[in-house]
Amino acid sequence: MGTVINLRQARKQKKRADKERQAETNRALHGQTKAEKDRLRSDQSKQERQLDGHLLTSTSDDDAGKT
Repeated sequence: MGTVINLRQARKQKKRADKERQAETNRALHGQTKAEKDRLRSDQSKQERQLDGHLLTSTSDDDAGKT
């Protein structure tokens, strides 16, 4: 005689396994490692600093006296 299986529990286990497989696929397609995220953040902050360094000084103080 075969083993008795609770169908409700079997369905739940199958659903969990399917969700885990889908999550693994999504992580592979869309995920980034922590090192990649850190590198992107540092590159972005470096670019912002360079851009800020190339800005001309604000002329709003000079223009205020000319009105």
